[in-house]
Amino acid sequence: MCLGIPGQIIAITDPARQMAMADVSGVRRAVNVAPVLSGAMEDLIGKWALIHVGFAMALIDEDEAEATLQALRDLGEAQEALEAMAQGQKALEVEA
Repeated sequence: MCLGIPGQIIAITDPARQMAMADVSGVRRAVNVAPVLSGAMEDLIGKWALIHVGFAMALIDEDEAEATLQALRDLGEAQEALEAMAQGQKALEVEA
């Protein structure tokens, strides 16, 4: 399964290699923007993209980016709850 994480393009770092800097939930990542480039690279600054293995795979709007980030946060919280439940089940099995 492939997962694209929303990131906002914040700077063009190497126009010759079509590289930019993206902010992904507060972490800055170098990304190749060739897959989404349709005009001037500077036009990408401020845009949101789905980023996968260092490539901006698709441009998305800010609402979609926020909804996706919230879904990812919710999945993380659900995973933590499942792990806590599993630990509780193991403790019950040990006591029995």
